[in-house]
Amino acid sequence: MTSTADAPRSPGRPRSIRADEAIIEATLDLLAEGSTIEALSIEAIATRAGVGKATIYRRWAGKDALLLDALRRLKGVLAQPAGHSVRDDLVLLVGAIGKNVDPRAAKIMPCLAPAVNRSADQFQLYQNIISPRRQLMREVLRRGIDEGVLRADIDVEVTMALLTGPMLIQRVLQWNPDLDEQSLPERVVDAVLEGIRAR
Repeated sequence: MTSTADAPRSPGRPRSIRADEAIIEATLDLLAEGSTIEALSIEAIATRAGVGKATIYRRWAGKDALLLDALRRLKGVLAQPAGHSVRDDLVLLVGAIGKNVDPRAAKIMPCLAPAVNRSADQFQLYQNIISPRRQLMREVLRRGIDEGVLRADIDVEVTMALLTGPMLIQRVLQWNPDLDEQSLPERVVDAVLEGIRAR
């Protein structure tokens, strides 16, 4: 599933960046207001954005491609590890899990879970969003192994789940309101490192 929003255009009238923004914003607003992914329609997005359906289809191949771009916007720019310290890079990546500057994310992201579980297309959409983030963490862990900082026998995929799970359950479900969200990434990373650090 690929977005066509950034595809090269043929010569002609320049595309309106304002229209692009209005379409993305309309999509996120409708999701935040309670529209399910299944119920969300190009017609509703076009009406909210004040554009015609053809304007949307000139930019995106369909609803899934538009949703992918909208949800990527919601998730924000990928954190970029500095590469100096495995621990610091993991704290940076773990701290970004479930953290969004857009307040609409708190209403939208928890509602994705039912859609992801019901639909193979929505599952793939979700994977397309989180796969680059997962790959960054995988690279940091593998670098730690190569540098001799982490044990060579660790299961990288399970380690990523151990690092990610606590942040997701806390930020999405507010599992324990007594946990300090500011210090939680460091505490999670340090607890996991105790088990995987090379001795």
